[in-house]
Order: sequence, then C-alpha cells, then structure tokens
Amino acid sequence: MISDRPTYNRIAGQSLERIGALSDGLFAIAMTLIVLEIHVPEPASIHSELDLWRALIGLTPRFITYLMSFLTLGIFWTGQQTQLNFLVRADRDLAWIHFAFLASVSLLPLSTTLLAEFIDLRLALFIYWLNIFILGALLYASWTYASHAGLVKDSAPPNLSQAIKRRIVLAQSLYALGAGLCIVSTYWSIALIVLVQLYYAVAPRIQFPYRSS
Repeated sequence: MISDRPTYNRIAGQSLERIGALSDGLFAIAMTLIVLEIHVPEPASIHSELDLWRALIGLTPRFITYLMSFLTLGIFWTGQQTQLNFLVRADRDLAWIHFAFLASVSLLPLSTTLLAEFIDLRLALFIYWLNIFILGALLYASWTYASHAGLVKDSAPPNLSQAIKRRIVLAQSLYALGAGLCIVSTYWSIALIVLVQLYYAVAPRIQFPYRSS
C-alpha cells in the first residue's frame, strides 16, 4: 500500500515567488557585471579631447557587447517571468530547471567579456552564442515540463503553450543564423544578433484570446 504521507521531493520547491525573487536578483547582478567591464580610459594616456575620443572609440567592442548582453538578459528575464506568471505553482524538478537556467544567466558576463576581448575570433562568438542557446533550451524545457506536469493555470489562454514554444524556437533559429554568419565576419554575426534582439525587445506583444468567464 502506498503511503499518503507527502515526501520531501513532493513538497520541495513549490514557491514561484522565491524562484522569481532569486531570478530578479541574479539578473540584476548579471546586468551590473556586464557594464563594469567597460573601463574608463586611463587619465595618464589622455592629454586632449582627441585622445579621449580615440580611447572611447577603442571601447566600441565593449559597448556593443554590453548592449547585446543587456538586451539578451532583458529578453530572457521577460521570457522567464512570462512563464512564471502563468503557473499555478512550482515543484522540485521545475525549480532545478530554473536553477540551471540561472546558472547560464550567471555565465553571460563571462561570455560577454570573452567576446569583447576577442571580438574578431569565431570561437569567442561561438561560446557567446552557445550561452544564448543554452538559455533558450532551458526556457523551452521549463515550459515543456510545466505543461506536462500540470503546473499551468487553468485560466491560461488556449494557444499560450504554442505561442511560447514558437517564440523560443524562432528566436533560437535566428540566433543560430546570426552565429553562422561568423563564417563571413564576426561583425556581421553580432549585427544580426543585435537586430534580432531589438526586434524581440520592441515588437508588438501577441494578444492572446482569453477565455470568457
């Protein structure tokens, strides 16, 4: 006879609020760390406004990678929060999927710095793209698991699951296309990735047909 007493694994990690709070804090730290990699030019090397302009132009790769990573973090924070908003609760397995997702978020400052330092090298761009791919794969896995585990609210729009999965797959496909352009130039790759991010950041939101009450 199976006991009705709850086991630890059945009751652990159910708070969506705690997952959201941890995520907010970690995303904030990651967003701060990427800007800290942009260093003010050394005063000893600046003797005129022309010197300062040259020094600022030399920081262009870091400004570009900062913009790209800030957009990346904003897009994935929005994606995670969207999923959490439509869940009735979490469970231990879902919590660990989100921990893995946050571990990938914490790696983004590293992959950003690597790309800024070696912006001409394909390997640096590949590592950065791999970081984005892992983020997307874990976000997809999170929603797939939540759907199969019955953690989605009954009031969720009927086409919500399809819309979330389609958005992730399309975005990841475009990111992969951008990464593939490194065969031509890493700068072309970065340009396309930034354009994709800007599209997802400013594009009109999909309006879901909510069920009538």
